[in-house]
Amino acid sequence: MLDCVIVGGGPAGLNAALVLGRARRNVILFDNSSPRNAVTQESHGFITRDGIKPREFREIAHQDIAKYPSVMIRNEKITDIKKKGIIFELVTEEGECIQTKKVILATGLKEIHPSVENLMDYYGKSLFSCPYCDGWELKDRPLIVLSELPSVFHMVKTVYNWSKNLIVCTNGHKVLTTEQKDVLQRKEIKVFEQKIKTLVGENGFLEAVIFEDDEKEKRDGGFVTPEWIQASPFGKSLGCEINQLGGIITDELGRTNIEGVYAAGDTSVIAPSQVIIAAAQGSRAAIGVNTDLTLEDFN
Repeated sequence: MLDCVIVGGGPAGLNAALVLGRARRNVILFDNSSPRNAVTQESHGFITRDGIKPREFREIAHQDIAKYPSVMIRNEKITDIKKKGIIFELVTEEGECIQTKKVILATGLKEIHPSVENLMDYYGKSLFSCPYCDGWELKDRPLIVLSELPSVFHMVKTVYNWSKNLIVCTNGHKVLTTEQKDVLQRKEIKVFEQKIKTLVGENGFLEAVIFEDDEKEKRDGGFVTPEWIQASPFGKSLGCEINQLGGIITDELGRTNIEGVYAAGDTSVIAPSQVIIAAAQGSRAAIGVNTDLTLEDFN
């Protein structure tokens, strides 16, 4: 019987495994090796690791965790989780059934991007989703803020901190109010509500945006606001409460409303989505697990 199974091998799951290993808990971390940040060239905002490549971050994390013999990392996919009394049963893609006392969900999110045909040719190289992660590299350059969501207004105000040379593109969606457009006009930020025909550039580096009416705007890069959805169905299938943004609701130690289920990282904190925040959430959930296991041992 395991103390805990961690589902998801991103920063949240990795840090949870580290903390639980140091607490001498028997843990398996399941990682299906399909991270959301696979297209990212560098990760920023994590002190001592600023600019690190995501693959290198994971390799260092695995080396750190390997020091603790009670933790195992398995490169397998979990297909089902069921609660049976106070025990959880997880089923792997190979059909193996694993029992555990606690589960940490750290499966993260999936992104649904604006419907621009060649957007992914530039995503992760000159178009990004987080200005806190990549704004410094694009500072003072002519940028696009691309979104089909009402949250575009908040995004463009945030990006304005890094560059004043901005255009806003909603790709055929009328998501800005008249008052918001007036604010942007006063800041000399042009709004384009027509659909985008194509993005132009080379080797992933944006050079221009061409609209369906053939109007063209030169841009060096920018930011996209995707829609976020849970990467796995486990939170919903277990009965975890979900907030309005789609994140699993937790308390201060990562506990969900389902006893024995914890959530960490982007799974519970939709935004801002940063490596350092996800890792901290993983640490918090691991402390929650160890706290509850300790209380159960003495009760």
